[in-house]
Amino acid sequence: MTTLWQASQQLRAGDLTASAATQQALRAAEQPSGEGARVFTRTYANSAVEQAQQADARWQQQQPRSPIDGLPISIKDLFDVADEPTCAGSRVLADAPPAARDAHIVQQLKQAGAAIVGKTNMTEFAFSGLGINPHYGTPANPWQRGEKRIPGGSSSGAAVAVADGMCLAAVGTDTGGSVRIPAALCGLTGFKPSASRINQAGTLPLSAALDSIGVIAHDVRSCWLLDSVIADRPLPLTERDITRAHFAIPQTRVLDGLDLAVSQAWHHALAQLRAQGATLTELPLSELAELETMNARGGITAWEAWQWHQSLLQSHAAGYDPQVRMRIERGALLNEADAQLLYQQRADWRQRVEQAVAPFDGLLLPTVPLIAPTIAELDDPERYRQVNLLMLRNTSVINMLDGCAISLPCHQPGSAPVGLMLAATHGHDAALLSWALALESILQRSL
Repeated sequence: MTTLWQASQQLRAGDLTASAATQQALRAAEQPSGEGARVFTRTYANSAVEQAQQADARWQQQQPRSPIDGLPISIKDLFDVADEPTCAGSRVLADAPPAARDAHIVQQLKQAGAAIVGKTNMTEFAFSGLGINPHYGTPANPWQRGEKRIPGGSSSGAAVAVADGMCLAAVGTDTGGSVRIPAALCGLTGFKPSASRINQAGTLPLSAALDSIGVIAHDVRSCWLLDSVIADRPLPLTERDITRAHFAIPQTRVLDGLDLAVSQAWHHALAQLRAQGATLTELPLSELAELETMNARGGITAWEAWQWHQSLLQSHAAGYDPQVRMRIERGALLNEADAQLLYQQRADWRQRVEQAVAPFDGLLLPTVPLIAPTIAELDDPERYRQVNLLMLRNTSVINMLDGCAISLPCHQPGSAPVGLMLAATHGHDAALLSWALALESILQRSL
């Protein structure tokens, strides 16, 4: 599979045309036996082809708009596109007023010349880590596709689109793991930057205090390349010596209940990093235990989601996915005093965690503790809730910390996809991606 980074290099060398790359992506999306009908809620085939053709002319004149000029990219169904409603994986907004202008990241992509192939499916209103959508269908995980396993969420269509070659990379959002979870479950790389790094104007919110915009691609350099386009300025990538790395492995909660496949891949990855000279220190980080109590009544996400949805629920409650509606309505049980306490608790918690992890280059932990279960297994509402909590458990730590994180594939070929997460505190995105390049090289050599 060609990566975004490779395609960009091939365009520069004249070994690939943007039209060929975009046509290939569109063919994959339109394959009758494929997942395209469940991956996209809206497609832009004609405009993508036109953009790629225009980009080819610019490349021939050696005047490309950006390194991804004309390459196929997808966007999640909660980014505004001018003159169409923003549905966020729901049916209840189908008749909403159309967006007046493009979201900031859409503007950035268009200025860069990207061939936007479509809007990708997602968990309704981004409020689950599983990727199940009863309105548009659930795209099946590329691993053991016949078994129809979940893709992870909420950026479900984004991950499957990349995995199946319907685009070279995807822009999604991450409020509690919604970029990293599907990346981990689908064998991809998912980068969640510090929230303030990417302008969120024109993005339908879930929880403004925790939302961030991230990217999914095949590798670290491709994530870096797409992030460089949608952010106001690119991050510098520098070569890092793994023998100088000092990572902490939290011991509280995040290693509990790993299933066998995750445990084996996790321990194998740690062994490879140690063998290459990385220093790995087990860190109690008992502060993580406080999150369960802090979020027991729905937490900040439920409170902020309820503020946005309460009027819509009064008129359209029956149109919501019941699992999503139930999670939003937990916010109705909180009041302003509860919310202020949550914000204060988070600020205090964040300060203590940042102090505890300051001596390290980053945190290492499994992205999610489970491999992807089948979609059918989650028809049971109680099982749905159990698995969703587990899927979000590790990734949501970084959103509460307002940090940055990346999920890297660490499984053996042919086995269930498993992600290893490298995380850091707010604003350390450049160092995080640089260390991720070093880790990626070691993990790929060990396959």
